Amino acid sequence: MGDPKRDEDEFLDDIEALEAEAEAAEEDSGGAGRAAPGESEESELDALRAERDDLKDRFMRALADAENARKRADKDRREAERYGATRLARDLLPVYDNLQRAIAASREEGETASDALMEGVELTLKELLNVFHRHSIEAISPQVGDTFDPNLHEAMFEAPVPDTTAGEIIQVSQDGFMLHDRLLRPAQVGVSSNPGS
Repeated sequence: MGDPKRDEDEFLDDIEALEAEAEAAEEDSGGAGRAAPGESEESELDALRAERDDLKDRFMRALADAENARKRADKDRREAERYGATRLARDLLPVYDNLQRAIAASREEGETASDALMEGVELTLKELLNVFHRHSIEAISPQVGDTFDPNLHEAMFEAPVPDTTAGEIIQVSQDGFMLHDRLLRPAQVGVSSNPGS
């Protein structure tokens, strides 16, 4: 679309020309002695005024539509910048999960022969988390004892566990992730169904 300011100026010039034409028609019909204008002249003047008002209304609507389209396009562009990497981020989450599992398995086995390997895995995980952070991907890491939040957590099971209250997290199966303010993946947790102590 062209320059809205220039289009508005051209439109206003057209309106002024129509008004000047209407005034000239009114003066011509007056003549010497200022006789009352005839019905046809008056209806022609009314028609010109109605056309002017219609054109002005259509122009203002077109300007509003253009402004709304510009705002929508700007919003779409900002969302594409913020959330365009959503699919890639979701595809990288299993890499994070597998690195976490490798570290946990190594700690459980307690083998010292693989210390260098585990150090490499931990550094790889740390670098992956740095990349996530640069792209505003943040982990949701609930702890046992936290309150279940259905907006961030997915309950994988419920179990009555002594000394817990209903809705309390009793096990964390998998971390969740956020991309800016959008949930990429909920944290998978087990929740207490104990009615309370």
